[in-house]
Formats: sequence, structure tokens, C-alpha cells
Amino acid sequence: MKLSHQYRGMTLVEMVISIVLISIAVTAVLSAFSTSMGRSSDPLWKNKSLKLAQLYLDEILSKKYDASTPLGGIPASTSISCDVPFAGGNRGLFDNVDDFNGVDDSPPALVTGALSDYTGYRVQVLVTCAGSEVGVANNNAKRITVTVTPPNQPPMPFSVYRGNF
Repeated sequence: MKLSHQYRGMTLVEMVISIVLISIAVTAVLSAFSTSMGRSSDPLWKNKSLKLAQLYLDEILSKKYDASTPLGGIPASTSISCDVPFAGGNRGLFDNVDDFNGVDDSPPALVTGALSDYTGYRVQVLVTCAGSEVGVANNNAKRITVTVTPPNQPPMPFSVYRGNF
């Protein structure tokens, strides 16, 4: 009985070439997968940093523009000082954005106390007059920069402007 050529199996050379090609494809897929898995925690610490900065900015922006700003903000304060260093003290007594200038918390804490989910994080706050950056008199706008440093990661600065109103 003679077998026809159409039922012939793979040769050894064809088998080796197939194995090599499949190995290359599997290696490429695994390499791409391992690279993405190595960075899978990036969104987590970036998200936590963003949330932490937002917590601080919400607290700061809820305060008056300046110590001389009347309740309600009207009329706008005219005797504004931008060179007020951080004096420390009880955050519950902070009543204007300048009081936060120089805050350096590690671990981060709000007025209500420490934040347990942020062990190893550091938060720094800088408040400067920056009206000239937004086209108004220099003392009529302040730039508030909250810099969050996650554990073993580069610092992430977040800035907002607060107007004298």
C-alpha cells in the first residue's frame, strides 16, 4: 500500500521552525505583559496622590483669602501680605490661606487628624502672591501649590490660584 503525498506529516525541519516561531511569539507576549504588570501599581499611587492633594486643597480653599479679609470676602481686602512664613500650630485655628504656607506633613493629616491610608506619603504646601501670573495686581491672586510625595516615587505638585474676592 502506497501513501499519497497529500497525507504526509511534517518534517523535522518544519517542526523545528514552527517551535522557534511560536517561542518568539510567546516571548514577545510575555515580555509585554510583564512590563505592563510592573507598572500596574502606578495608577494606584497616582490616584491616591491626587485624592490627597484634593483633600488639602479643599481644606485650604475653604479659608479666607487673607487675615484681613472680612467675613464673606466683601469688600476685597487691600492690606495683603504675601510673605507670611508658616508659624505652625493648631490647624483648627487656621483661618486663611496664608496660614498653610510652609505646611510639611509626613504622614499627612487634616484638621480632623492623621490619614491612616497614607503612611509614607509627604505633603508640602507653598502659598505665594502670583497675581502677575494671571493678569491682575500681584497681591490680588495667590498660587497655592500642594506637593505630594508618595513613598519611593517622585514628588507630584498640584497648583491652584485663589483670587481676592
